[in-house]
Amino acid sequence: MPLLPGVLRFGVATPVSELFSLQNYHSNTLILHPAPLPMTRSRSATRLALTIVLLAASLLPAKGGEVGVSDDAILFGQAAALEGPSSALGQRMRQGIVAAFTEINERGGVYGRRLQLISRDDGYDPDRSVAQTLRLIEDDKVFALIGAVGTPTAMATIPITSARNIPFIGPFSGAEFLRDLELPNVVNIRASYSAEAEAWVAHLTEDRKFTRIGIFYQDDSFGRDGLLGVKRALAKRGLELAAEGTFERNTRAVGAAWRMIKRAEPEAIVMVGTYGPCAEFIKLAHRSGAYPTFVNISFVGANALAKELGPDGEGVIVSQVVPFPWDRSLRLVADYQAALKAFDPALTPDFVSLEGYLSGRLTAAALEKAGPQPTRASLLRAINEVGRFDISGSIVTVGMRAIETPPKVFLTVIQKDGTFSAVDRL
Repeated sequence: MPLLPGVLRFGVATPVSELFSLQNYHSNTLILHPAPLPMTRSRSATRLALTIVLLAASLLPAKGGEVGVSDDAILFGQAAALEGPSSALGQRMRQGIVAAFTEINERGGVYGRRLQLISRDDGYDPDRSVAQTLRLIEDDKVFALIGAVGTPTAMATIPITSARNIPFIGPFSGAEFLRDLELPNVVNIRASYSAEAEAWVAHLTEDRKFTRIGIFYQDDSFGRDGLLGVKRALAKRGLELAAEGTFERNTRAVGAAWRMIKRAEPEAIVMVGTYGPCAEFIKLAHRSGAYPTFVNISFVGANALAKELGPDGEGVIVSQVVPFPWDRSLRLVADYQAALKAFDPALTPDFVSLEGYLSGRLTAAALEKAGPQPTRASLLRAINEVGRFDISGSIVTVGMRAIETPPKVFLTVIQKDGTFSAVDRL
């Protein structure tokens, strides 16, 4: 069966304890066709170092040509949430990537090679993400990984990809550890969560003059990364958090968090989570008669959040790391909309798929720089040496260049009709 630009594969995953007996791993597969902070060494990356070294020592070099590269195609893999409570994030990232690949392929591909994507569902679960990442590498034999979704999943899979120097392109995560310069195989195109937190706190304290700010966050590495960024931003202004509340990943159990936070009567609550639990929390607050200003991280999935909230969404702020996906005055957005429509006319523009599209276009541009015989090493070398790519008139900076010119963050607010507008002051 020939692969189309996007191939979606679902499979059952095994727990981490069984992952290193790869010969024992089997699953059924269904195939469906279609304000910046300096990048420094983080504790998380330090803890990963020994694991990466041990994995690298156990790997044998590939024989023959580069893995995932044939005479007429280059194969990429994505492990992301495609089913379950966070599925909109993985699906939208995939749609954007495949739209970009389809556009490139219609122009003849890169040096005559078509770009293809295999997507596997990890359910936003670290154990499953490790299993699916290994399947992509060992069974599917992909050239590179692209469009992974989530911080806890990335923390589980980065040791595998870094040990083999497999490009890990455009993760849908702003986690600080992914920006460690000692992880040269990671290619970030989005701003960090610390930069988003700085934008939130600047707006709330300087524009709105708030001093009582609470936080609602996912109780894992993702949520704690956001928590740290908020605490830093507040500390710069001589402030501390008024209250904290947490919830468990892949649940909507938010009642305890609301009871904890509401005691402080915060003027604003910043939120580090996915669209389901964040919407549930906001609705619960409103039912309780409380209407603080809610500010959400870009990872929430802005359009999915607005849909979940309905009339409760008016006035909710969401930070963004890509341009407005409806602003056709930008050539990038016009090209994205055309590519999305060509891929699937039923799809509508949104922030997440635009980010996926950017990742796909950046990958193609970097492959052009890598030359007609690409290897994983030459792709990463091209990305890090060029560092600045013009994607339809919009500049994307990566690697060391992103320190000099960091990706932008801007704030949007949900309107009464569920659409978005820019926040007036920042």
